Order: sequence, then C-alpha cells, then structure tokens
Amino acid sequence: MLKYLYLAARGTGQAFILLWDSILSLRELRKIKRPFVEQLEFFGTRSLFLVALASSFVGMVSSVQTAYQIKDYAPLDLLGMGVAKVVMMELGPVITALIVAGRVGAGMAAELGTMRITEQIDALETLGIDSIRHLILPRLLAGIIMMPLLVVLADFVSIMSSAIVSALYLDIPFSTFFSGIRMYFYPIDLFGGLLKSVAFGFLIAFVSSSFGYYAKEGAKGVGIATTQAVMYSSLFVLMADYILGVILYG
Repeated sequence: MLKYLYLAARGTGQAFILLWDSILSLRELRKIKRPFVEQLEFFGTRSLFLVALASSFVGMVSSVQTAYQIKDYAPLDLLGMGVAKVVMMELGPVITALIVAGRVGAGMAAELGTMRITEQIDALETLGIDSIRHLILPRLLAGIIMMPLLVVLADFVSIMSSAIVSALYLDIPFSTFFSGIRMYFYPIDLFGGLLKSVAFGFLIAFVSSSFGYYAKEGAKGVGIATTQAVMYSSLFVLMADYILGVILYG
C-alpha cells in the first residue's frame, strides 16, 4: 500500500513540475514553430478521418435511440433538438476525446518514451536545447487548439448523419429536423461543449506526454507508459466531463 502511495505522490509531483516548466517555456514560443506545426498535424489532421467516421455512427444511433425514447412523450418533430443538444453538450466532445486519447495519446507516450530510453532527450539537453520547450509545449498547445476544431467537425458530422437517418427511416423531413434545432438552440449548448474540448485536449496531451517523458525500464517501460497514458487520459476526460458539466449546466 505504501509503495503505491509513494508512486502516486512521486508521479503527481513530476506532473506538476512538468506543467510548471511548460508554463515557463511559453516565453520562448518563437523557437518551437516547426515542432508546433508537426504536432498540429499529428493531433488534428491525422485524426480527421477517424473522428468523422465515428461521429457519423454516433449521429445515426443518436437519432434512432432518441426517437425511441421520446415517441411516447413528445412529438418526433423535436427529434432534431434532442439530438443536437446531446451531441453538442456531451457526445461530440467526449467521444472525440476518447478517440483522440486512444490514437494521439498512445502515439505521444510511445514516441516520448522511446526518446527517453534511447537517450535522445538527454542528447537534446546536452546540446543546450530545452527538452520541455521542444517536446512538451508543442504537444500541449496542439491539444488545446486542435481538440475544439475536431469537436466542431464531430458535431457537424453527427447532426448531419442524424438528419439523414431521420429522413430515410423515420420520415422526418430535413426542414422539420433543423427547425427543431433552431427553435431550441442556446449558445451555451455549443460553447459549453467547446469549452469542455479545450480541457480534454490539454488533459490528453499533458497526461500522455508526462507518462512518455518519464518512461523507464526499456521497451517494457515504453509499453507500460503507453498503456497508462491511454488509460489515465480517458479517465481524466470522464472526470473533467462531470466537473465541467456540473459547472456549466448544473
């Protein structure tokens, strides 16, 4: 028991030190243009297809299940409103974050872990290059910037796929579907979800980078770091979702 408490305390301390050093590195943003652009591509561009594909199925199943739930209590004309709200407030940000945690988080942890055990990070420090500024900060900024953009894509694809399924299988015209969305749309529905996505992007990038940066014990350690990065990133996303949901909508 004491061993696990010690490991948890040490990991928390390392994470806070890494976060503080990353904040201090913001003073030298001009020196990370190239790695920052590379991380924007890795975090966002390469995730587009997977996020769009998953979001299309989220939208389709949302329309079917929402119609089943409200058919005895409300007219199906309100289906668009129900789907849009649940997608923008909850499903879009959370599903996107979990997908990105699995794809991007694992990649970040594996890459940094490999650099750690092959002493590439030590080589950077020897050359006088701040490894946190060069490796960690671009990933954090890319996560904060790209996650909201991915969520906008996920929301759009989900709502459009839901509208198509509603028209084909539930006989709800596009005009009726989207009029329900316009009638009951509130800005907090969209911007609350986007605010969540900023927090999710930071958490995924920070947790994954932290586990990879402090990896040890050779190839086995890289595998452990990668597994823990995905696991804890997903866990922190769900925890943050609850906390932010209470603050924004409670």
